[in-house]
Amino acid sequence: MLLAIRQAIASGIAKAILVGDEPSIKAFLEKVDMPPGVEIVHEESIECAALKAVELVSSGRADIVMKGLVNSSDFLKAVLNADVGLRTGRLLSHLAAYEIPGSDRLVFHTDGGMNIAPSLSEKKQILINALLAMHAMGITKPNVAILTANEQVNPKMPATVDAKDLMDLCLAGQLPAATVEGPIAMDVIISPEAAKHKGIKSQISGNVDLILHPNIETGNAVGKSMIYYGKAKMAGLVLGATHPIVMTSRAETPEGKLNSIAMACLISQGNFGKRN
Repeated sequence: MLLAIRQAIASGIAKAILVGDEPSIKAFLEKVDMPPGVEIVHEESIECAALKAVELVSSGRADIVMKGLVNSSDFLKAVLNADVGLRTGRLLSHLAAYEIPGSDRLVFHTDGGMNIAPSLSEKKQILINALLAMHAMGITKPNVAILTANEQVNPKMPATVDAKDLMDLCLAGQLPAATVEGPIAMDVIISPEAAKHKGIKSQISGNVDLILHPNIETGNAVGKSMIYYGKAKMAGLVLGATHPIVMTSRAETPEGKLNSIAMACLISQGNFGKRN
């Protein structure tokens, strides 16, 4: 994490306030050769450190909160604290951006990290979170694919029913600006040739900006496959709070953490988190 912060400072995209046990933090800063001048806020306990970091954001001293060496449950408890937390009333969800070798565009995926088996109502909230973040990044009308195993609406496959309902919500103007199609399978999402072969007329095939996954297993598996098989680069954030939240995997590389910081910085400059 500190290597990523060092690079973010060197690149001029962010400044850091480090919250926790000051002697321990200073020892780590020496190991990573951090430039002088990084602010440290001393808190002895992990729980107090998480709460203080969140308070720095809610009070306006910082724009982004990032999880360090703290348990995820303690971190999220601080984020949702009733007094100093970052609550909006919306569902928290994860948004990942992937840079895939050979592709000319970033592709966003949600939700492969927070919500296990979202209902239709929860999928709507996850989609709203992602669209607001993309709007804040300047993608004003994303092409959205609601991923399923095939394109036929089948009551025995609830994900296909949800996909059709989400597309209808978009057509009815109940979602932020987007072009939404679903149900739609991965081959059609990626390949216009596959869509033509299957006789499917699609406005977004081959040009999808955002993929909404039916459950956490699908999102997790697709994301890790792109990273480990496809050598994709990834940035990820938790959305649904008043400010972007950087909460990366323990296995994430410094580069991946830096990418996530950069995406959070970009979103924080836009009109983020303003929709009720």
